[in-house]
Amino acid sequence: MKTERHDGRSLPFLTVMPDDYNPNVSYPLVIMLHGFGAHMGDLAGLAPAIEDRGYVYACPNAPLEFDFGGGYRGYGWMPRQNVASREEVEAARESSEALLLDCFDEIFEKLNATPGNVALLGFSQGGAMTYRCGMDRPEVFAGLVALSAAVFDPELLRPKLPQGRSQPIFVAHGTGDMQIAVETARATRAFLEAEGYAPEYREYNMGHEIPFEVLRDLIPWLTGVLPPLRD
Repeated sequence: MKTERHDGRSLPFLTVMPDDYNPNVSYPLVIMLHGFGAHMGDLAGLAPAIEDRGYVYACPNAPLEFDFGGGYRGYGWMPRQNVASREEVEAARESSEALLLDCFDEIFEKLNATPGNVALLGFSQGGAMTYRCGMDRPEVFAGLVALSAAVFDPELLRPKLPQGRSQPIFVAHGTGDMQIAVETARATRAFLEAEGYAPEYREYNMGHEIPFEVLRDLIPWLTGVLPPLRD
């Protein structure tokens, strides 16, 4: 697969395309949002493991830069909730959402993507942004994937939800996750179900990660929701 970096008008992003990519064809698109402290290349390696010919992928870079010391810098969609006020976190979420929506439009244009033929996937903070940016846009996103993530602002998300609640959602969480407790993911599942959704919810004997076991379940679900392009 071929990976290209783009200095987007709102956010930098990577695109990952099949070796025989045809720019005149509208491929199904998977957008992947990385977690806190990572960068846009963090999830790009999932592309060939998921589907190396029938999809195109895009990986935006979060806007907030953090210095972790020792020369390491990473990015996030919002500050950590334990070091910032609720107001600061929500302001960052709103800003990141606006930047992402503009980035999505640019990605659609660049990759000739069709709304409704797109899936949105996120890990950790990226999963929180997947809920935030994807649940009120079922006409754009055929399915949502939240890996080691949770809805932290249900009272803010609830008024934005569409009338129809049939959007497919895949949720994977580790019972040993030390970053986002499994109880938080279970509360998210309860919220989704109370709002009329039927998420594909799975727990794994893992921490805050994406092991093979998750991909083994995710790939057939994703290809069922968003069929890859075939010759």
